[in-house]
Amino acid sequence: MNDTTAADRYIEPTGRLGFALNKLVGSLARIGFAPSGCYDLQVPGRVSGELRTTPVNVLDLDGVRYLVSARGRTQWVRNVRAGGEVTLRRGRRSEAVTLVELDDDRKPELIRAYLTRWAWQVAAFDEGLAPDSTDAEILDAAPGMPVFEVR
Repeated sequence: MNDTTAADRYIEPTGRLGFALNKLVGSLARIGFAPSGCYDLQVPGRVSGELRTTPVNVLDLDGVRYLVSARGRTQWVRNVRAGGEVTLRRGRRSEAVTLVELDDDRKPELIRAYLTRWAWQVAAFDEGLAPDSTDAEILDAAPGMPVFEVR
């Protein structure tokens, strides 16, 4: 990792293609045609208060839903931490939810399940983690990968 702490880790979408793909997937989630598990997260900006949206993958594990920020401390993570109403939207269905951030020791199973489900999508910014990474490797990366339980 570079000179920032793991908790400050943030990997921006790369170039025009990265931004365009994010917009496309977000648009598809809003109309209900995104890949399974993909939602449009809507959260007020922490400074402006304006509604911000971003596509997210919701991990359903044993009937409990989670959000994993594979890119680290993204803008949506910062906005969620600042508080405010959060809405998950997919097509015509919108759901107001509360996101509760989890401690690092709870993350290995969840990050592993997330990588198993979406490794093809997040491999460029998971810093070498894979579904078969050891708990120790995932725990080492855990501070830089916020995980929230959806309630």
